[in-house]
Amino acid sequence: DIEMPRMDGFELARHLRRDAGTQNLPIIMITSRTADKHRDYAMQLGVNAYLGKPYQEDELLQQIAGFVAAPETGRSANNH
Repeated sequence: DIEMPRMDGFELARHLRRDAGTQNLPIIMITSRTADKHRDYAMQLGVNAYLGKPYQEDELLQQIAGFVAAPETGRSANNH
């Protein structure tokens, strides 16, 4: 989520992408901020999927399945 205590989701994504141990970890951001500017910024930071609230459970499961099927790339064929 973008809105979290102590560190927002954007800051967390930046931190994960800069760390060698987590830079390839898939990031799925689920947030109530659905404006294109937020989605675009998240994608620039390396977020793999961006789902607005309320999200569809099937869509989340599809994203997760895509990352499980392609773990070596950290990318899903179903990026949103």
